[in-house]
Amino acid sequence: MKLNCDLGESFGTWKMGMDEQVMPHIHMANIACGFHASDPVVMEETLKLAIKHGAEVGAHPGYPDLSGFGRRSMQCSKAEIRGILLYQISALSGMAKVCGAEVSYVKPHGALYNDMMRDDALMTHILETISDFGQGLKLVVQATSRNDFYRNLAAEHGIELLFEVFADRAYDDDGLLLPRSKPGAVFHDKNAILSRIEQLQEDGSVTSVSGKRIKLEPDTLCVHGDNEQSVQLVSDIRKAVDEISN
Repeated sequence: MKLNCDLGESFGTWKMGMDEQVMPHIHMANIACGFHASDPVVMEETLKLAIKHGAEVGAHPGYPDLSGFGRRSMQCSKAEIRGILLYQISALSGMAKVCGAEVSYVKPHGALYNDMMRDDALMTHILETISDFGQGLKLVVQATSRNDFYRNLAAEHGIELLFEVFADRAYDDDGLLLPRSKPGAVFHDKNAILSRIEQLQEDGSVTSVSGKRIKLEPDTLCVHGDNEQSVQLVSDIRKAVDEISN
């Protein structure tokens, strides 16, 4: 199970995250493409950092919403969704080529990711767009009880999926993330997070808030590195993943 992290989200004089500290501990770098965060200089710096540490490079496109950090849903037409995806993926792919790297997957950011998981039509359109872009790009989606449905849908467009889970979030009985507005939605205890990872590694499942064991069969685990405490946790998670794998 590979660790992925959203990176390259600074722009101009505004700084976000601790990219240099977290990059050595992850397998996959989801690099912002300029619409919800990042700028050309940050994109190139982040690409070079990923190359230095051997991290797989992924495009992290979002809605054109710098002021809202891409966390607000936008009513975009099919043509607009296609355009903002192709524009951002092309930008990162072109810069990666210059740096000597390749973009191998796409992970939509924030509200675009959440909207994709709620709307099968939007999911289909994103798959079509990535297929048209070519280069064998994979798509990161949230692992849920609908994995087989999404896998079959993606196969119709020749796209391979990477199913993602979250170590620090509670799940409901349908295998969906418990809304942040509900108590206990986010884990803050390190031992609880590491216990979740051990369970995921052993049988690909999580335990819901009601105690139900749910099979998710993940390919990748999302981690966050925006402060010193989270970077240390990412380091501990990587050690735990490596120890269980070995």
